[in-house]
Amino acid sequence: MSIQDFIVQITNEAILITIMVSMPAVLLSLFIGVAVAIFSATTQIQEQTLSFVPKMIGVFAILAATGPWVGATMIRFAARCLGGFLDVME
Repeated sequence: MSIQDFIVQITNEAILITIMVSMPAVLLSLFIGVAVAIFSATTQIQEQTLSFVPKMIGVFAILAATGPWVGATMIRFAARCLGGFLDVME
């Protein structure tokens, strides 16, 4: 495998991993935002912190829950990058 092929492969994998790792926080923030918007429209309360605080707490909670998985995924990817570059350079 040439260095160009390896860089393209690693770049594609990096984009996919970025999407996978960010997906839980983004989806939770989306669902909380929709729920708060429905609640806000129903009760006619238009407070800015009503939207921000639940999202912040939810995202922090999901990041704490998925932290080990995210860390392990990033470490595997870094090891693959470094090992692959060493293999390609030989």
